[in-house]
Amino acid sequence: MMTKAAAHASPEMPRRPLVLVPACNKPIGDHPFHVVGRKYVDGVRLAGALPLVVPRAELWELDELLDLADGVMLTGSASNVHPSNFDQVVHDPALPLDPVRDDWTLPLIPKVLARGMPLLAICRGTQEVNVALGGTLHQAVHEASGASGAYADHRATASEPAHVQYGLAHPVDVCPGGRLAQIVDTTRFEVNSVHGQGLARLAPGVRVEATAPDGLVEAFSVEAAPGFNLCLQWHPEWRAADNPESSRIFEAFGAALRNYRDRVRGPLPA
Repeated sequence: MMTKAAAHASPEMPRRPLVLVPACNKPIGDHPFHVVGRKYVDGVRLAGALPLVVPRAELWELDELLDLADGVMLTGSASNVHPSNFDQVVHDPALPLDPVRDDWTLPLIPKVLARGMPLLAICRGTQEVNVALGGTLHQAVHEASGASGAYADHRATASEPAHVQYGLAHPVDVCPGGRLAQIVDTTRFEVNSVHGQGLARLAPGVRVEATAPDGLVEAFSVEAAPGFNLCLQWHPEWRAADNPESSRIFEAFGAALRNYRDRVRGPLPA
């Protein structure tokens, strides 16, 4: 018997690219759960792709997972990258950590980049990429300083409703000639800001794509990687369809996913 899905499928329609979305780890009651924010899954679908949420993975499973996929999205999270991964001690024990996620996403990242697989990293995901490639983080941006002096407080007020927390908070200045500049076709635009940690020493081989007015790096790409990659400190997935820059970012991610699918997998059999 033909299923409803099969009845609506077209033989001429290529399958959507498959995007791995690593899950976070969170206790609910007395039990551990794997969780992913819905807005990230919606962002993958906005890019025209099929999201596949991945729970904790063993190191020997990483290549097998990537063999299934056409791209990866590294999401934001309430948790921070454990500072032991960049040779620091925990600055504020009250803040959540997720070492289970660290243990497999950090080794996953170089594999994704080496394959030329499209990678879109958001907030915590951006920090993961920097750490995985040898960079460091400010554990408290509001207590740190850069070349131009003290950084601003990039956190949102936790007591505010989500639409206020994720409201536009400050502009970013887009670096000319970069990947982000080609995508958004503007030199400055407004972004939200809900992060307490931020990029400190950048990993070798990354290119700055955008900065905040206080000089904090807000976006970068990995120049040597053969495929599309873009790492953003803000949250473009928040109501992305209503934001022109966010829409362009997900369109570019979707185009890269389709190109990878077609290049690696070839035409589907008739």
